[in-house]
Order: sequence, then C-alpha cells, then structure tokens
Amino acid sequence: MILAVKNLKKYYGDLKAVNNISFEVKRGTVFSLLGPNGAGKTTTVEILEGLRKKTGGEIYYFGEKVNDITKSIKEKIGVALQKTELFKELTVLETVKLFRSFYQKGFTPKEIVDMVGLNEKAKSRVKNLSGGQLQRLVLGLAFVNDPEIIFLDEPTTGLDPQSRRHIWEIIQAFKKSGKTIFLTTHYMEEAERLADMVCIIDNGKIVASGSPDELIKSSGLKSIIEFQADNISTTHFPNCKKLGDKFFFETTNVAEDIQKLLANGIEDFIVRHPTLEDVFLKLTGKKLRD
Repeated sequence: MILAVKNLKKYYGDLKAVNNISFEVKRGTVFSLLGPNGAGKTTTVEILEGLRKKTGGEIYYFGEKVNDITKSIKEKIGVALQKTELFKELTVLETVKLFRSFYQKGFTPKEIVDMVGLNEKAKSRVKNLSGGQLQRLVLGLAFVNDPEIIFLDEPTTGLDPQSRRHIWEIIQAFKKSGKTIFLTTHYMEEAERLADMVCIIDNGKIVASGSPDELIKSSGLKSIIEFQADNISTTHFPNCKKLGDKFFFETTNVAEDIQKLLANGIEDFIVRHPTLEDVFLKLTGKKLRD
C-alpha cells in the first residue's frame, strides 16, 4: 500500500471540511477522488501534499505512519496543482532544468521533455505555449523527480479533446511503469476511463468507493432514457430529472416508456446503461461541477 489515511479530519471551527474519512491507495493504480465543489477533496489532497495541517487522523506513506509530510516524503511524490504559475520568459528546457534542480534524483530534463512530447518546443518560451502544451509542461514538472506517487489536480481542465487524450496517454504510460496516480477531475469520463478505484466525497465524508464498474453495479440503477424536450408531463414521467439541457429517468420497462415518449411527441431520445455520472448524481444529488 503506497498511501493510506485513517479517520482523517480537517476542521475550521464548526466547519468540518474533512470529516473522519478513510481510504487506501494501492501501488501501480490510478485512484480518483471525486466530489462537487466544497465537498472536501481539495482540502484532503492538500493535506496529503503537505500544504495543510490535518486536525486529526492518521496518514501512512510507503507503509509507515507519518505525522508530517517531510522533505524525504516530498522527494518521492509529484504534484501538479490546479493552477501553476511559471516564469514566462524561460524556455521549456530551462524550466524543466530549474525544477529538476530542486530534487536529489530523477529524470534528466531531456527525458522529461521527451516524455511529454515537447521536443519541438524545447527552446520556446513558456509564454508562447498553447494551453495544451503548457499543461503537458506542468505535468512533466510533476514527473521530474521520478516520483512513486503523483497528485494530479484536474490536469485536463479547459483543454480541447485532443490535448486531453494526450494527457491521458501520459498518465497511462506512467501507470504502466508501476507508478501510482492520485487524480481529481471535473470530467466524469476521465475518471471512468483512467481510474482503477474511485472514492466519492460529499460534505466532508466518503459516501461510496470502488472501481467504476463496482459503483455502477452496486448503485441499483437500471437502464436510463435520456431526451430533450421543451416541457414534460409529470403525470407520465414522475421520476424524471433534468441535467443540463437534457431530461432523464430510470426504467425497468424500456419499450413501454418509449411508447410514452412517442405519444407525448418526444422523438429525440437515447436509451443507455447507467454511467458513473448517474451514480454520482444519485449519491450526491449534484453534478460533478456543482
């Protein structure tokens, strides 16, 4: 076990930002902590990174109980924050060299630039990088010390689909090398695609944990019918919910409910299996971005 927390707490007066949570992160896996804004996930991650002090509970790194996140632990972890400010006038290679100098061991700057696919931009200034290139550089900086576990806080927010998939490939390659990723994300598809284990946190507490498939199967959710309409009949569809610009509801009788939709003039619909997003909504009553 590379990381474990037991009964972790962080209180601010009467506010219980993290309220007695426990989980374990296995070596060589992608672990994703999901929660709506204000749920406690960022506070949890910042405690584990050594940026905040815990109120109570226990933290275990690499099989040993730790009271503080010391320099020796930080030598073995990598961190990509949600927002990272870099020296805009430095080149890509100069930036990597600077961050590499903070650690005793790790990859060479050239290996990092190769790893994140920025060879052609090695001599370009940071200020001239595109959003996707900048995010790849930030990811590379989190890898410079060849960490055992890397914390990625919403690594693909704001990126186009192609750049996002490039980041996914880098994460998957890191995992294949036997390393561990602790991921927070606002993209449910990202967690469903990458994560081996998911913990859902809401109001400072863990409300569910398991692999994406386990969470979906244990949710009890049936087939989902999703459709668009200007308005709906609450008589015909009493359990219907709205998510964004679409309506959806669970069904155990697909054929009968499709007939109801057609009878109400609704022809734009899809029938699908439940997803991790549906499980999240059922457990928290919120969308991931709320």
